Amino acid sequence: MIDEEERAIYTGDHCLSCTSCMANCPVMAAAKDYRGPKLVAPAHGRMHFAEDDTELSLDFCSNCKSCDRACPSGVAVSTLNMLQRGEYYRKHPHPQRDDMLAHAERMAKLVNALPLGTTFANLGMKIGKNLGVFDSLGIAGERDMPAYASSTFAQEFRKIKQPSSDKKVVFYPGCSINYNEPHIGVAFVKVMNANGYEVLLDEAFNCCGSPLVVTGYLDEAHEHAENNVERILYWKRQGIPVVACCTSCSLMLRKEYEELFGEETMKEAGENVYDAFEFLEMLDGEGKFNTKLAPVNERFIYHVPCHLKAAGIGTPVVSIFRHLPGAKVELADAGCCGMSGNYGFKKDKYEISMKIGEKLFSRIKAANADDVICDCPTCRMQIKHGTQTEPCHPIEILAKAYQ
Repeated sequence: MIDEEERAIYTGDHCLSCTSCMANCPVMAAAKDYRGPKLVAPAHGRMHFAEDDTELSLDFCSNCKSCDRACPSGVAVSTLNMLQRGEYYRKHPHPQRDDMLAHAERMAKLVNALPLGTTFANLGMKIGKNLGVFDSLGIAGERDMPAYASSTFAQEFRKIKQPSSDKKVVFYPGCSINYNEPHIGVAFVKVMNANGYEVLLDEAFNCCGSPLVVTGYLDEAHEHAENNVERILYWKRQGIPVVACCTSCSLMLRKEYEELFGEETMKEAGENVYDAFEFLEMLDGEGKFNTKLAPVNERFIYHVPCHLKAAGIGTPVVSIFRHLPGAKVELADAGCCGMSGNYGFKKDKYEISMKIGEKLFSRIKAANADDVICDCPTCRMQIKHGTQTEPCHPIEILAKAYQ
């Protein structure tokens, strides 16, 4: 295990009760019933969850990590929230809704194993929404569930003919790219090939566990972490980095495993994980980024995901897009979108989610940009839902510019 003084579970002892976390919590600003991250996390964390009492607003936290970034004492507020939630559900049953939202990978594998499974599943989700089935299960009936792609990224990847190279990266697609948006993974491969890298795919990876953590399946998330860490360390020993296009996945792999479970191997594995644009920015810093890009001549408004901010790596998308001829990038700078993974899919959190996103929605509508870009899949879902635009991943723009 990591030394005790370095473990997230013990950081609650450093809480000064300054309320910085409360002042910066988007959920607290939108929901009067939420008593705030300070009370839910550090107060219980100091006792290491030894008491039987549970803060009644425990389920309000969305794990956006705004509190972590605001804390002047380095308290892992959101992680303490998630640890307490996991402790609660060790003693209490999960609602069926949480089981569905937490296990998207399980359902996707089942759907893809059936003939015409994705077609019937997509049709079933539309019918289910219209009949109010999801609403009756506690899932927000206003939302469209993410559609399954007709083929997975793993299937599409096998069709790609890459030039061989001694420079390699392992791509971690995550559930969303693998089952819902494989075209983003294909775009990533194209970008890396253009920069002289061969992309590898390790199908032994499983879901990063973020949906499991936020719904209280902490022990199951630990199992996912152990598997993924083993794979990351396998590639690290060969000198091959692991790169992800989803900011929530990359944050979980590189930082949250260590914070949640405190194991030294998780800290070691996290050092071999990169966000896609972070990796490209590193190449750029070494003068190795391929700048032979076709003109784009578009204005982009960029929503920076909360989990990218929590990673503390700046805005590498902006840095890389400076090489795109004619591209202009404007930061939305409107705070959290309110979706926070599966949080916004919950019926009882839908209005909170939309209220949090109001500032971003207004900002995007007023910007009149050519395209909205964002690295996070659930942020893009929320932006589409709240603005009726079609946001895309910035890697798609970059891939098109490599002719």
